Amino acid sequence: MTTHISIPLKDSYKLFNHGPVSIVTSAHGNQRNIMAASWTMPVDFSPAKVAVVIDKNTYTRELVDASGEFALQFPMRKIAKLTLDVGDISGRDTDKFARYAIKTFPAAQISAPLIEDCIGWLECKVIKQSAESMDVIIGEVVAAYADAEQFIDGRWHFSADQQKRSIHYMAGGEFYMTGEVFKTESSYSE
Repeated sequence: MTTHISIPLKDSYKLFNHGPVSIVTSAHGNQRNIMAASWTMPVDFSPAKVAVVIDKNTYTRELVDASGEFALQFPMRKIAKLTLDVGDISGRDTDKFARYAIKTFPAAQISAPLIEDCIGWLECKVIKQSAESMDVIIGEVVAAYADAEQFIDGRWHFSADQQKRSIHYMAGGEFYMTGEVFKTESSYSE
């Protein structure tokens, strides 16, 4: 029998928050911002849609609401410190791109910049929501890209170079990286 422990409810999100951390970029006019976001997920296949939690009081949310678009990026381990740093300060008071010398490239369908050293990028247009006061934003993916070395034949083949693996944020500056791949077969048969 598995031994289990009780978890405080305030920490319950840590039990299922093991997907890759993401970085959100946003832009409106000549303003732009970047922030880390761990609460993201796919919500539909066709057209592809994603959900991201962005507090309605943040500068990023202000830019997303004004522009109706955002980008999600999935950083490599080599920029874990940057991922933590951009989540710790507000872009309202400082240009995080300049402060951290963040290398970007232009998106094809939206105005938000895309950042280098990620394994995947999603350009998203916000879908009008009935609950505008919520922190959850739903976006339709209008363009998607992946690291050609690691996404082959429609699936991930993570690099042996650990600095190029996706990272997973748990809390308190603690990250995990994607580990070894293993495969098993279902015992279900028709």
